[in-house]
Amino acid sequence: MTQDPTEISHWRALRLLQARMDEDIARLYTEARIDGLKPSYVMELIKLHLRGPMSIKELAEAVQRTHSALSQKVAAMRRAGLVETVTGADARSKQVMLTERATGMIDRLMAEWRATESALAELESEIPYPLGQVVLDVERALERRSFHDRIAEKLATDPAWINPEG
Repeated sequence: MTQDPTEISHWRALRLLQARMDEDIARLYTEARIDGLKPSYVMELIKLHLRGPMSIKELAEAVQRTHSALSQKVAAMRRAGLVETVTGADARSKQVMLTERATGMIDRLMAEWRATESALAELESEIPYPLGQVVLDVERALERRSFHDRIAEKLATDPAWINPEG
């Protein structure tokens, strides 16, 4: 029987931790009767509030995401009634803007952002090695040698990768 390689996952714990924390934030929205809002929308909504309408490309750059990922997120936020899109100056582009509903909740979203960041700082003070430092250390290691190169080196000696036909 073939061993399931997904039983080993160095990232699973981190993904589950972030999901749990996002669920806690989402629970705050539910308790505050804010429907249709996901924690993953808040940065974009705040950026749109502070900077005004932006193209999807500009918004993607502002939040450091790909155009494709932001396009999908904007579609979901539009379905949730948080943003609307209008044709931009160039007919190929779309301008994204907050709806009245989103504008009405923006002060609460900024308050939640500040409270979340404060809670994270408090949490990091309770652990011996802050997660923010872990991220910086991983980024530095990847500057020395990319993740791509590290994986490619492992695959270069794996027969299943080298000879997919068997």
